[in-house]
Formats: sequence, C-alpha cells, structure tokens
Amino acid sequence: MLRAHNLTKLYGATRVLDGVSLTLDRGETLGLVGESGSGKSTLARVLLRLIEPTSGSLSYTPVADATTADDVTQPARTLDLLRLPPARLRRLRRSLAIVFQDPYAALDPRMTVREVLSEPFAVHRESPPEGVAARLNALLAEVGLEPSALGRYPHQFSGGQRQRINIARALALRPELLVLDEPVSALDVSVGAQVINLLRDLQTRHGLTCLFISHSMPLVRYLCDRVAVLQHGRIVETGSWREVCDHPTHAYTQQLIAATPELPTVSA
Repeated sequence: MLRAHNLTKLYGATRVLDGVSLTLDRGETLGLVGESGSGKSTLARVLLRLIEPTSGSLSYTPVADATTADDVTQPARTLDLLRLPPARLRRLRRSLAIVFQDPYAALDPRMTVREVLSEPFAVHRESPPEGVAARLNALLAEVGLEPSALGRYPHQFSGGQRQRINIARALALRPELLVLDEPVSALDVSVGAQVINLLRDLQTRHGLTCLFISHSMPLVRYLCDRVAVLQHGRIVETGSWREVCDHPTHAYTQQLIAATPELPTVSA
C-alpha cells in the first residue's frame, strides 16, 4: 500500500531523516519505534505529505482511486505521492488519517464534539450514506463514548476521553491508512492501556492498515505485525514483532527493550 525509498529530510544542516526506506502492506500494522528526537514524527508527516522530504520517493496504492477530477472511482493504481497535484492530493486525503500525540492540543476548545466529528465531512464535502447524525453516533459508540458527548466541549473530558474523540474523528471518513503518532504517551499508564486495547479492537473489527509510532517496544509488540526501529533518522532494524522484540540484533533495539516496562492490558 505505502512504499518509501531513501527518504531524506534536512532542516538547514540537520539531517532529521537519513535515507529511510520502508513498506506498509494493506491490513497490517507497522510499528515505528525510537526514542524522542529519532525522527519518528517527522517521518510520519512526510509519509502523509504534511511536510515535504528533501529527497527520496514515496508511492501509495489506494484500494480504489477516487482522485480523478470527476471523482469517478477507478481501479486502484500506484500513485507517486510526491508528484501528485494538489487537487488530487486533497481528494486522496480522505483516505489518510492521523491521531496526534497530544489529546489536548489536537482538539479546538471552542468546538463541540459534534462540530469536531462533523468537520471532516464538511472539509471533504461528503455525506455518509447513513446520514451525518447517525454516523456521529456510530463513531462515538466505536470509541466507547455516549451520544450525549456530542454537545460538550473538550475541556469537559478527561485525557483518555479526548483521545477517543480524536480517534473517532480520524475514523470519520473510513480511511484506508491510519497513522497513530504516540497516541498514549501523554496519558497515564492505566488510561493508555485502555486506549491501546481500543485500538487493537478497532484493528480487528475494521482490518485497518496502521502505522503505529511509539518509543515503547512492549507497545509495538502488543499491537504490531512488523517493527521498524529508527535511530537518528535511520532505520537500524526491521522484522516481525517476534524477530525484533524477542530476538533483537541491534544494540539500540536492545536498549529500547530494556528501558521500557511492560504495559498492563486493561479491557477497553
């Protein structure tokens, strides 16, 4: 589905990404793990073309290509994301979603939950087949919140509940690819465990394709099919979660595993 080759990102003389190559196949969850400052969030934003790489190539094969000017769905074909015209990229964005790290900063405090969840439909000028109201109620149910949440504001929710709202917003347009950028690092351990179990349930229920970014090896072991380890902007180790988490070969991977305790699993 997603193929990156030799991606590089420079900020002045600082090389934040240094020749990153990775693949993400349909229906799998790839864990991208590394300590703070390793380039994980920069890579996520480059993959979604929220920021532009300095060099490298990036391709994406959607389930179906609805990026033509008349929006007629065509058989899927591989798209060069770095050469996609702005209008076509905008249409493709309905298939790409991200959940950010900070559940507090990611929500506009002046918007109700109804406005937050309705915004993707307004931006992309879409109306779900079942109607917006029904879709919003279904989204809240998916993340374990009551319909009464629709009329409330972000400050009226806990951190874990806010992140559930962010997840619901990301799922609004039924994306093909979901990027989760350290979605529980700002939450306490028990609340974070509940959110992780929610994400695992959503993966199973919808067959989501996910890029899960974390600094915690136990988390990627729990959620991911494959793991890529990023150090100073370079991928230093890749493999299945069992290969990387149970039998790490790189010293940096071994340090990451030793530095993070197991996360308790709590029913979502």
